[in-house]
Amino acid sequence: MGKPKAPPKQAENEARAVLRSLRTSPRKLNLVAQSIRGLTAEQAVNELAFSPKRVSGPVLKCLRSAIANAENNHNLDIDSLVVAQAHVGVNMILKRMNTRARGRGARIEKPFSQITIVLRDTSMSQGEAA
Repeated sequence: MGKPKAPPKQAENEARAVLRSLRTSPRKLNLVAQSIRGLTAEQAVNELAFSPKRVSGPVLKCLRSAIANAENNHNLDIDSLVVAQAHVGVNMILKRMNTRARGRGARIEKPFSQITIVLRDTSMSQGEAA
């Protein structure tokens, strides 16, 4: 009758969280994402908690959401989670005008971005997950 069920977007030993419409440029957000890639979940939380960057607060919230998703939705062990991916994407851009001399206008772009954090359970081997 209906469409068949879509396959899962990630493996059984992975959990993810997406933070959309974050009011910062993707370039600045990628600096924070680079600092947590490949770290364990606990190390990544510590890295973000003590980071001086303004955007590290919302990224920490997204990371904690991914950890909660792993624990509650996928029954993964939170002590063996590793940040497998932390990729940044471009979201919408607000276009504004700034008045300039002689009746001209200059464009101001206020970018939004999004970050996807994928956590992988390293205690499960690939054979068990498949």
